[in-house]
Amino acid sequence: MTRPRVLIADDHTLVVDGLRRILEPECEVVGAVEDGRSLLVAAEELKPDIILLDISMPLLNGVDAARTLRDTVPSAKVIFVTMHADATYVTGAFRAGASGYVLKRCASMELLKAVHEVLKGRTYVTPLIRKDILGQLPGWPLGSADASGELTDRQREVVQLVAEGHPVKEIAAILNISRKTVAFHKSNVMRRLGLRSTAELTKYALEHGITGP
Repeated sequence: MTRPRVLIADDHTLVVDGLRRILEPECEVVGAVEDGRSLLVAAEELKPDIILLDISMPLLNGVDAARTLRDTVPSAKVIFVTMHADATYVTGAFRAGASGYVLKRCASMELLKAVHEVLKGRTYVTPLIRKDILGQLPGWPLGSADASGELTDRQREVVQLVAEGHPVKEIAAILNISRKTVAFHKSNVMRRLGLRSTAELTKYALEHGITGP
């Protein structure tokens, strides 16, 4: 039987090594990347069956990456492997197209089970947090959208890169847009959200899972 092909996205080498050890008896790990933008490129090139990714990743967070992957590599099943147990993160992940959600501290026991479940077309959520998000997953009535969902994809990209401390010139190069456009998006976001400084914008990005600490 063909082993499922898995692509891993996490910016911590020890985590990637640990996931490899768990997966390799039953899966083929076809690659590992350290940020959300590299993930988008690798996923299109490698066409994996399963993508394991963290929420907090540099350059592009996992939720926004998953939203793009849903369109660019629709055949791949996305499983989040993350430290974030809060229901806001979980529901955000599933709204972005996730099929599974596993906490890092449970990965050694649950990861292969999650892989098998999502390959069968089912949804997997670690039992440790399942009770907290019933009624908020696809198939149940969703609660109100997170405030950050009001932002466009491009605005969220700019917010993450600003919060990570990248200068405007660098953001423009990463996103392949002009510096004026970067400033325009930043200004629009701050006005819409009632924020007065880059520090407040960074705090917002942290609180809404757009960037990690």
